[in-house]
Amino acid sequence: MSIGVVVFPGSNCDRDVRWAAQGCLNIPTRFLWHETRDLNGLDAVVLPGGFSYGDYLRCGAIARFAPVLESLVEFVARGGRVLGICNGFQVLTELGLLPGALTRNRSLHFICEDALLTVESNRTPWLMSHQRKDALTLPIAHGEGRYQCSDETLCQLQDDDAIALRYVNNPNGSVADIAGITNKTGNVLGLMPHPERACDPVIGGVDGRGLLQSLLG
Repeated sequence: MSIGVVVFPGSNCDRDVRWAAQGCLNIPTRFLWHETRDLNGLDAVVLPGGFSYGDYLRCGAIARFAPVLESLVEFVARGGRVLGICNGFQVLTELGLLPGALTRNRSLHFICEDALLTVESNRTPWLMSHQRKDALTLPIAHGEGRYQCSDETLCQLQDDDAIALRYVNNPNGSVADIAGITNKTGNVLGLMPHPERACDPVIGGVDGRGLLQSLLG
């Protein structure tokens, strides 16, 4: 088992993910510079949080053209698992691997706090260690985390059982309280909360462990 963590100019949570995966869970991890195309030997890829390319244009709008993401599209088509956290979620929507878009928070302010979530679907391998309606507390830290989509797309997400996580107290105005979604096949998960920041009982709690431990499955 080995996972890759993509590093864009402006990523700032790549080392957090590696610390959580390798330091806390003993999962071999390697960094993937955004210019690489080599995903050989990887079982999963994580797009971490941060401000890829300074969030110029739109969050994730420039990162979606990175060479590594051309390989990522092929990786997903072969069934490879991909996790996009915060800015990584934004990149996945820009890339078209997940539907919808992430926009400015309803308050127009950056939000940094713990968020109470419920597991809406454990169909995805990423949440296979959880039961539906399980409660999780994970940190959020974003200025553009308001998930939006058309009514048609929302209906499709519901039909596909692709709404993975919801906020209990919606902090950013996301449609239908959505905190995370998957693609139709379930191998791609995007979420705004940071599970890598909740893998240590001393620092942030341990509610993120189950999600990252699914990398071992």
